[in-house]
Amino acid sequence: MSAPRLHRVAVLVLEGAKPLDVGIPAQVFTTRASMPYEVRVCGAAPGLVAGGDGLAYYVAHGLDALAWADIVFVPGYRFPDREDPPRAVVDALIAAHERGARLAAISTGAFALAATGLLDGRRATTHWHYTQALAARHPLVRVDENVLFVDEGSVLTSAGAASGIDLCLHILRGDVGVAASNHAARRLVAAPYRSGGQAQYVPRSVPEPHGERFGATREWALRRLGEPLTLDTLARAAGVSPRTFSRRFVEETGYTPMQWVMRARIDLARELLERSQRGVEQIAADVGLGTGANLRLHFQRILGTTPSEYRRTFTRGE
Repeated sequence: MSAPRLHRVAVLVLEGAKPLDVGIPAQVFTTRASMPYEVRVCGAAPGLVAGGDGLAYYVAHGLDALAWADIVFVPGYRFPDREDPPRAVVDALIAAHERGARLAAISTGAFALAATGLLDGRRATTHWHYTQALAARHPLVRVDENVLFVDEGSVLTSAGAASGIDLCLHILRGDVGVAASNHAARRLVAAPYRSGGQAQYVPRSVPEPHGERFGATREWALRRLGEPLTLDTLARAAGVSPRTFSRRFVEETGYTPMQWVMRARIDLARELLERSQRGVEQIAADVGLGTGANLRLHFQRILGTTPSEYRRTFTRGE
């Protein structure tokens, strides 16, 4: 088996950087033997960077790290709507993108990406408190305030700090597969996958007491993906009516119950393709999709590729 490709990650710390936003990509992609990533934390120049919330950062690298990186993360920072980052930072982000690097913003880091013009005409998001300010400051950006993250290919944005974890896990899934992403989620004690289309928050003054119950129902379903799972079955497991279950499930996950079940089955199929030598027909049976033809149909629809091609990608030349 050939060695996995090393991905180079730069975390760009701007003045006023928020500590959680800086820590998320630094920790998720931290250099370790089990992960094909190398991380460099940088600033506009090497040295001390004044952060937000009473913290400061000492960074070893300047903007040269953006010329080195395959992925550049821009953590959120304080007062993003007051002025753009320094021109040298904006130019370095543009140059990194032109060279082929992906740019990923966490929370208000989206303002720095918007300053480059690279979000013009594209969907993007940021922390819900700043979505209107982002739309006003950068009217060409199609700001979506009702999502956790947006993947526009070479530019990605996410909402508040916790959704930065969702964005990082989403990138991991694409780079190194669902098994590695799930392992990272377990290490972080985070949800393995939340839909980017999930709402940032549910606008209720008094939350209804179903969230934990539905979380337990999802865990229950994940242990039974090889069995028949219907809306009625899931609602019965949750102890509510199918109508209530369906409505609240969409609010919590961004998917209808049966969309979520199908994606969970495809995720399990992905993991089996990555980590086992089982044939497509056996995997289809194991994940509750019945036949290889059915697995291929839904795999292509959801992921845009075939099970065989996916296995070739993630066995890395085995």
